[in-house]
Amino acid sequence: MEMSSKVAVVTGSNKGIGFAIVRGLCNRYEGVVYLTSRDVEKGEKAVADLKKEGLSPKYHQLDITDIKSVEIFSSYIKASYGGIDILVNNAAIMFIENAMESVAVQAEKTLFVNYFSTLSTCEQLFPLLRDGARVVNVSSSSALLKYIPSENLRQRFLDPSLTIPELSNLMREYVDAAKMGTHVGEWGISPYVVSKIGINALTKIQQRLLNDQDIKVNSVHPGFVDTDMTTQKGHQTINECAQAPLYLALDAPDSVKGKFVWSNMWIVAWEA
Repeated sequence: MEMSSKVAVVTGSNKGIGFAIVRGLCNRYEGVVYLTSRDVEKGEKAVADLKKEGLSPKYHQLDITDIKSVEIFSSYIKASYGGIDILVNNAAIMFIENAMESVAVQAEKTLFVNYFSTLSTCEQLFPLLRDGARVVNVSSSSALLKYIPSENLRQRFLDPSLTIPELSNLMREYVDAAKMGTHVGEWGISPYVVSKIGINALTKIQQRLLNDQDIKVNSVHPGFVDTDMTTQKGHQTINECAQAPLYLALDAPDSVKGKFVWSNMWIVAWEA
């Protein structure tokens, strides 16, 4: 294993958009590409499928909700390669529209995976980011502040000096409100929307904290894809939806940083 090799990591990439991002990186990236998944069997099958296409991804187990799993992965990458050049934070969950779970359970689980586990994974992996590294946080078209009814909450998200601890407190406030059943008037009805607005806000803060380094952090709405997460209601293929994340990982000019980019490569003001 070469310490000099460039390294790309995609979380939650055994299926869906994550899988297509790994495929795209394997086709174009001059470096080692890691397909990762919570379930080893599913991850190894995904790698085998890509090898049948003549591609050569590597595999490592990574469950972003399990801090021990993240620590093991981080230590492995550091010992094997010394750093990371591309990190795509793709792992996420979304409850289906008619899910049986209560709003309180949906809010807590969705925020735990999509926001808090993404954040804790970044805290483990960001120290490994090398000069020139690019981070892509996968977001959603629904991650717009206009979907948060409360003007007061919107202003708190818009605070240019917002810190990660303050953002995390905002996310906890939402979960608490959902548990009390008081969330709709201020936060709206969707835990997924709140979690991805959290990701967009986190992206801006992360870029601000890294501005003195040659590291770019952006979030992306990849498109409305035909996957398990959308219960096959999307109209785009996973390969089409991998294009914008791949653009940010490989092709975007260095001036694109701390932005929210849509599948048509437009930079969108999520705060609007």
